Amino acid sequence: MRWKLNMRGRHILEGYSFIGLWIVGFFLFMAVPLGRSLYYSFQELKTSRDGLIADYVGTLHYRAAFTVDVNFLPLLRDTMLAMLRHVPLVLVFAMICALLLNRHAVGRMLFRGIFFLPVIIASGTILKKLLEQGAAQLPIFMQYDLYSKLRIFIPGDLLMTLLSYSDSLTLVMWDSGVQILIFLAGLQTISPQLYEAATCDGATKWESFWKITFPMILPMIFVNTLFTMVNSFTKADNGVMNHLRTVVFSNNNYGYGSALGWIYFIVIFMLLGAVFALFRKHLASMEGRR
Repeated sequence: MRWKLNMRGRHILEGYSFIGLWIVGFFLFMAVPLGRSLYYSFQELKTSRDGLIADYVGTLHYRAAFTVDVNFLPLLRDTMLAMLRHVPLVLVFAMICALLLNRHAVGRMLFRGIFFLPVIIASGTILKKLLEQGAAQLPIFMQYDLYSKLRIFIPGDLLMTLLSYSDSLTLVMWDSGVQILIFLAGLQTISPQLYEAATCDGATKWESFWKITFPMILPMIFVNTLFTMVNSFTKADNGVMNHLRTVVFSNNNYGYGSALGWIYFIVIFMLLGAVFALFRKHLASMEGRR
């Protein structure tokens, strides 16, 4: 007797087949270190000739992160604010670039490679060095003193916000390569017949975008939002990550560093869960229409 699956079962099987290797790799290489870090977060670790000696201290490290450490909470707040500024910029920029690169034009494959190139080059230590040298900032704002010239026409607080967003355009372009490819993949799954039918009904390009393009690529927006948030929380210039490296590798405080890592993980997990809940209703309604 043949085993038949319905459409939902096939989608579930396809999904697990894609993440199957990751699940195996997680249990082989990540599960044990994660478990040990959780164990270490409740211990006071001291080095000796025989290795690390663990002394149980309960939730002391977790309480110290909120009551003793004067750097952790401000760094965590700044990281959250930077994420809230950075993620929308990356998503909007990536979507605009994907819409342009999806059109038939000479050299579009070259431009796709150019936008993806920073993902390969500007990462890890290289990105950190570039940031230390000021390569992520546009010198035009300082050279031409745009603040003083535009202050006459735009209120100071609004102008500073606009200039700070504009000054981060380099980082936005560097961080948009993967998102552009994901948006491109979504755009290429939309049938041209939908746009032809909308044009026959008198719809404008703007109306076609909001009625056809945007709903169809909503799953890609969801994936890109999660990816960009995680990428923002693990960037080379992330204050919390630098603080963790200082605590663990400079101060050799492994127990406290593990506690900080788990607090940071829980905060990120809660934010990702909020994003998932925000998109879940819309994605479920789209799945039901299919």
